[in-house]
Amino acid sequence: MAEPAILILAGGSGTRFWPLSRRDRPKQLLRLFEELSLLQRTVERVRPLATPENVWVCTTERLADQVAQQLPDVPRAQILAEPEPRNTAPAIAWAVAQMPDEVRDGAIVVLAADHFVSDEEAFCDAVALAVRTATEQRRILTLGVVPRWAETGYGYLELEREVGSELEAIELRRFVEKPDAETAEEFVAGGRHLWNAGNFVFCGDVFLERVARDLPELSEGLERLAQAEPEERAAIYGELPKISVDHGVMERQQDLMTVPLDCGWNDVGSWQALAELVEPDADGNRARGRILAHEAERNFVYVDGAAEPKTVALLGVDDLVVVQTADAILVMPRERSQQVRVLVDALRAADDEDLL
Repeated sequence: MAEPAILILAGGSGTRFWPLSRRDRPKQLLRLFEELSLLQRTVERVRPLATPENVWVCTTERLADQVAQQLPDVPRAQILAEPEPRNTAPAIAWAVAQMPDEVRDGAIVVLAADHFVSDEEAFCDAVALAVRTATEQRRILTLGVVPRWAETGYGYLELEREVGSELEAIELRRFVEKPDAETAEEFVAGGRHLWNAGNFVFCGDVFLERVARDLPELSEGLERLAQAEPEERAAIYGELPKISVDHGVMERQQDLMTVPLDCGWNDVGSWQALAELVEPDADGNRARGRILAHEAERNFVYVDGAAEPKTVALLGVDDLVVVQTADAILVMPRERSQQVRVLVDALRAADDEDLL
């Protein structure tokens, strides 16, 4: 079977990772734990499935040069820069429309640039099955994650039957919005729900047919873009509907399938999520950098490796996140990790460009 095309979405701003993530250095370009950035790790993860020559990246004009520098083996013409962010439905559809016919006619794997996977072999096995299913059955598949706890911060995928012990493609019944704690517990116990990881596999022509049917405004805008002069494209792109691929396309399909991922997936969506990737000490404290903790439990400390190293001392405090960079220090309760963007909004309102 021919190699699939890998489409990596790398245009996010990563505001929940402030102060480490900045406008010109968002989360996907950061080296959080190792020599490779999250974006580079994503490309390396899929090497058993596709070489860099078959990788496409959708990013922003602001980040395109940095992406190219981090991925020298990916053809520069395959690093696609959106004129402006319009959410995932326009990003994916526009990127697929840029591909040659022979690429669109085959399988395309859509992945986020900023996820973490501990069992990469299991991940590739699941993706390979999804590619075969998409190619042979002309179906669209999502890659759902077998839940490890009752998470209320993710949407879920409800399946037609329970997940079995064998790797298989399963019919998808419906998308479910983020549940409350009690409902999430029921989902995990029932065995018929997966976390919605926002990754997809489909043949490009099949996906664009569904876009034309279910999101005609977007399809018409792509046709206008294809016929427009270069100086007209930014204005046309800015008129595309701003909608997620889940709401705009996927939730409107009646024949979706999913392949369950059981591979140590983490969306690295917040400081709290990142903390889960660090081994705790005897008091439950997790740290990247040097800490001194006394009567302090379940804290997470991250010291930017590019900053002048400092010791973070904790006395009598529990359940905090402390992040130190060269020009800022963040301190907050771990439970408020999803709210960091409030601080970014405040900096933007104050026109504090140096910290954005």
